[in-house]
Amino acid sequence: MGLINAQKGQPFGKITLNEQQFVRFEKDTTASAVVLYERGENYFEVANNRIQLVKKYHVKIKILNEEGFAQADISIPFYHQKDATERVKDIRAITHDGNAQSGVNKSQFFTKKINEYWSQIAFTFPNVKKGVILEYEYTLNSPYFYNFNGWSFQSDIPKLYSEFNAKIPGNYQYNRALSGYLKLAVNEATVAKDCFYVTGRNQADCEVLKYVMKDIPAFKEEETFMLASTNYISRIDFELSKWFLLNGETKTFTKTWKDVDSEFKRDVDIGRQLNKKNFFEKNVPPALLVEGDELTRAKNIYAFVQQHYTWNGKYSIYRNNRVKEAFEQRTGSVGEINMSLINLLNAAGIPANLMALSTRNNGLPKKSHPVMSDFNYVIAKVQLNGKDYLLDATDKFYPFGMLPYRCLNYYGRVMDFKNDSYWATIAPEARNKQTVRTMLSVDPEAQKLSGMFDVIHTGYEAIAKKRILYDTKEETYLENLEKQVGDEFSITNYSLLKERSTDKLVAERFEFAIEDNNSEGVIYINPFVVKFFSKSPFTLEERIYPIDFGYNRSYEYRINITVPPGYTAAELPAKKALQLPEANGSLVFNCELQDNLVVLYFKLDLKRSNYVPEFYPALKQLFEEAVNIQKGTVIALQKQE
Repeated sequence: MGLINAQKGQPFGKITLNEQQFVRFEKDTTASAVVLYERGENYFEVANNRIQLVKKYHVKIKILNEEGFAQADISIPFYHQKDATERVKDIRAITHDGNAQSGVNKSQFFTKKINEYWSQIAFTFPNVKKGVILEYEYTLNSPYFYNFNGWSFQSDIPKLYSEFNAKIPGNYQYNRALSGYLKLAVNEATVAKDCFYVTGRNQADCEVLKYVMKDIPAFKEEETFMLASTNYISRIDFELSKWFLLNGETKTFTKTWKDVDSEFKRDVDIGRQLNKKNFFEKNVPPALLVEGDELTRAKNIYAFVQQHYTWNGKYSIYRNNRVKEAFEQRTGSVGEINMSLINLLNAAGIPANLMALSTRNNGLPKKSHPVMSDFNYVIAKVQLNGKDYLLDATDKFYPFGMLPYRCLNYYGRVMDFKNDSYWATIAPEARNKQTVRTMLSVDPEAQKLSGMFDVIHTGYEAIAKKRILYDTKEETYLENLEKQVGDEFSITNYSLLKERSTDKLVAERFEFAIEDNNSEGVIYINPFVVKFFSKSPFTLEERIYPIDFGYNRSYEYRINITVPPGYTAAELPAKKALQLPEANGSLVFNCELQDNLVVLYFKLDLKRSNYVPEFYPALKQLFEEAVNIQKGTVIALQKQE
């Protein structure tokens, strides 16, 4: 019976002088703790005539300030089922304070059940304070060789050095993929001859892997305008593809799309739920399926499903989809509602297919091979008059052909059961804008400013506004707006301009008054009665991940200020203009006097829905300048002598 020998790393319990003297990570001086050294090994061995996966882990963490004390709470998860369990053993943990050491006793390790399949061993390091080094190691033995799933180089604190080693016998084949935007310092793959054997069987060669990253920045979850963190954290993933059994059989774990297409078609929760058009034909008004041309019928069916169902908040695409029951109960999951939509479209003679996708917070699906757990959402796809429409009827605010923001995740897989499935692009609504047009007049005698402004939201901005108006009483809505502007501001009249509003546009009109407390013949006016944002969303010094807004967007503000008789406009703010590289966005600000009007114009235009990290400095500058203009611009009207 054979055993693969583990590769050697740093000895446990020994701290170098450099590690003791380390006080700050120069690439991130805000770091509260840093990983000085981290090493993992994955290999296979035979125990009790069974092959098992062995995972070894060793780490040293330096505490730099009190915020880093949280790193002293450790949990080690392990997987189990009724017939077998992973086992964590040989745990050692030491707090190093100079040359003094404080260990964690066995009695201080606690096992806690998380759910049906997962438990964890938890412990806390003793004597934690600024400057100490926390060191621990353990071994995990697993009967589940498919749990050989990879290594994360990045975490919530920086790392000076992270190393992953693996030895994989030739009878196991794994797909592997490097994710994230950091580069490997070491990427080695060699072959070890006859490194693995089981008594009575031929020896097997092993693939020997070593991956290293150095000076790894922390991954900051609080970054705004980004997709799921799983898209960006630097890691290497392994997925079992084939297993060559010792008896000569082969088990295949990675499927082709043809395999998936066939399974989806036969599946009781998916394919069989898409063949219920006869049920829907009998249970909806007959005119719904026959009146009007194809586009009209499709829109009417979409509106019917939107109004008939209330989404229960569940995504549920792989289990418990029952479209008949959902229709009768008038509520259902994403799968049930959108598969009902597909059934109705097909019943009306409009070919519709199911499209599987992953939401923004769930990560991007792999294109290299099918990983069905990557998908957590389904919609309908139809083609009418040569144009593709992606439809999701779960949200009553979204018009025909416009997907909810959660679905704007680049691409999905169309499950065409008559032909082969294929990838399709998810394109957001093209026009998304907030526009404010304001007229302001000044009454020096009454010490009062008054005026009117129209606010127009289009595209996704309109959907967000519709939701606010639906969920908020008008009185509360107006009070909130008054609080945002300031104590002197009051709304005297409000109207929703329904004649100008559409399914993708919301138009409002506000009449307002502002108490003027200025004196000594000077009236100071902050012309931005409405501000698009009060602070910049970008605060990091640098960003290595793409900036993803979901959709392109534009903010435009115009105001005409009538200068009262006997007054003149003092020095006006200077013009400003900034532009993103390759004309992918811009900021324009202008203020000038035209007869007796001060005319101010502001526009922030983002022409893309996503930007590569190289755009971050320019985007950060663009937003900082936009905030400064909105907060710092003052128009002074001077009384003439």
